[in-house]
Amino acid sequence: MAAALVVMGFGPAVASARDTSKGTAVVPAKLETGIPAARLADTTKVASLPDSQAPTYLRDVLPIFMGKCARCHNDESRFLYNWLDYKTAFGERQQIKRRVWDSWKGQYYKQSMPAGNSPECEAMTAEERATIKNWVAAGATYGVPPVASNAKSKAERIEQGSRLFASICALCHQPTGQGIPNQFPPLAGSDFLNANKERAIKILLHGRQGAITVNGHAFDSSMPSLPLGDEDIANALTYVYNSFGNSGKEVTPDEVRAARAEKDDTTTPHEQKEVAKAPHVPNPYE
Repeated sequence: MAAALVVMGFGPAVASARDTSKGTAVVPAKLETGIPAARLADTTKVASLPDSQAPTYLRDVLPIFMGKCARCHNDESRFLYNWLDYKTAFGERQQIKRRVWDSWKGQYYKQSMPAGNSPECEAMTAEERATIKNWVAAGATYGVPPVASNAKSKAERIEQGSRLFASICALCHQPTGQGIPNQFPPLAGSDFLNANKERAIKILLHGRQGAITVNGHAFDSSMPSLPLGDEDIANALTYVYNSFGNSGKEVTPDEVRAARAEKDDTTTPHEQKEVAKAPHVPNPYE
């Protein structure tokens, strides 16, 4: 994935997937906003927002996609659209709106996304669903990244990383870092994490496929590659290393940049061979 820098609304910089078509800005439609979550599903109240406040992909929607959709909709998926890529998400914007909002409201015949009974389905809030709907209604614009807020100390890095972890990582690894048994490995007191900082950086850079053993338990789930920038990865890992009983290490953006420039060696030779020979499956909807 390309490394065009973007920034999420909570502060840290992220790198966009593929900076292609930016869409066309239009006058915003009536947008549901400012409504408590408990009332949002039943209300018809709407409010008009100016262009500057309408949701955009970079600022508002991409963080939701990374935190609530990326386990299935990522650049490794053969059968599902990669919503982390703006061009793909823009092209599928109406279907995204129907599946995330209309089906959730009982107004569309297909199952709502995220799929029912999944961790993502339970975690996606009414406000997040409305943000995605409103983004489509406002023209599904790409937006512009706000000014990045770079950490100036380890304490600042931990503080920024905690927000990033809560927004994107906690769904699978849980707010306590304990993970989900037989599905997602723990980060709390993780022997796998603490043994090799460079490997941890590369997993966040490139994702991870294949079985691993963490604290004596086997896991065979996959972690997608997320469009995170060097500062984001440094902040997130520094927070994790300084939480949940871990080693207290610090990760810097310079270390992430150095790892980004190296070959991805987080998979075993057997896994690399399997990936190399896997046939390309064309998208049946293209």
